Amino acid sequence: MRHSTYIRLAVTGIGLVVMASCGHKTADKRSEEIMSVNVETPVVDSVTLHKTYPGVAYANATAKIVGRVNGQLLSKTYTSGALVKKGDVLFTIESSSYRDAVQQAQAALTTAKSEYEYASNQYAAMKKALESDAVSQMDVIQAKSNMEKAEAAIKNAQATLSDAQTKLGYCTVRAPFTGHISSSTVDPGSYISGEGAPMELATIYDDSAISIDFSIENAQYESMIGKTGKIDSDIYKKVPLTFEEPLAHQYFANLTYLSPSVDTGTGTILLKVGLKNPYGELKPGMYITVNLPYGTNDKAILVKDAALGTDQQGKYLYVVGDSNRVVYTPVKVGDIYQDSLRIVTDGITPQSRYVTSALLKVRDGMEINPILKN
Repeated sequence: MRHSTYIRLAVTGIGLVVMASCGHKTADKRSEEIMSVNVETPVVDSVTLHKTYPGVAYANATAKIVGRVNGQLLSKTYTSGALVKKGDVLFTIESSSYRDAVQQAQAALTTAKSEYEYASNQYAAMKKALESDAVSQMDVIQAKSNMEKAEAAIKNAQATLSDAQTKLGYCTVRAPFTGHISSSTVDPGSYISGEGAPMELATIYDDSAISIDFSIENAQYESMIGKTGKIDSDIYKKVPLTFEEPLAHQYFANLTYLSPSVDTGTGTILLKVGLKNPYGELKPGMYITVNLPYGTNDKAILVKDAALGTDQQGKYLYVVGDSNRVVYTPVKVGDIYQDSLRIVTDGITPQSRYVTSALLKVRDGMEINPILKN
């Protein structure tokens, strides 16, 4: 009987050991099933608030290069798209007929001056002869008239010469300012008919500086002027610009123009911002986003933009509650900040923990092991 009792006790002890071992395995397995996820709390900072507007870039100056004389286009002396300097020769047009016209005008001017000299001397002689009654008063008047006609002929000859010289100058087409020039609309060998109406040859752009046109709502304008009734804030001296694809450099523009009237058809006001273009990256005609500042938020709540999700209801975050369970949380957002952060205007507090990793694996109500990164 005693031996049997020992056996039962031994078996019971083994059972207790087995049960304890199973309990540890269940707990370890449950611990492994709870996923570790990185979480962060929002950054709270003072930020400038912006509203984005689509804008179009324009060159500092644009000019049509035209031919204003008739003749064969002899040469094009630049590379299409290249930077040309003010005064550089761009085109040459056949000039023989215009050189002949200059020579003829010079000869006519010489003749007119000679005739004036003769008429002037004759008038002086007539006046002297009148003193001794050698000629009549009518002879003196006629001599004066001849002199005045000769003087007028000189002015006409000078005007004709000036016109001929101007047209001869048009045979050499030069750059009116420094800028990048387009390809030619005609090739050397073509006949240019520019006297009747100037014939376009190319377009030159001074893109050393760029102006960007965009329009804002009337209500936004009222927000900009605020209680002071004028726009004088320094925030409009460094307006951020963004592009569909990031460029190698960052650009900020200065507000340079505010239309004096509201477009009654659209209820908008035209604005312009300007900036230098030292790297030549900005081109006339580019579509550029203007991030117009309109105020500041001293305690803006900022989250990583990559942590935000989007569904039919809008933007949302996965927030971790006190029980370490994920909570699907709709939020309202504002501008992007420093390229990677987004302003959240409603939905979370500065103390909220939001998920920043494994966003495709977590789901609403899921228990996680949050690992706080900040």
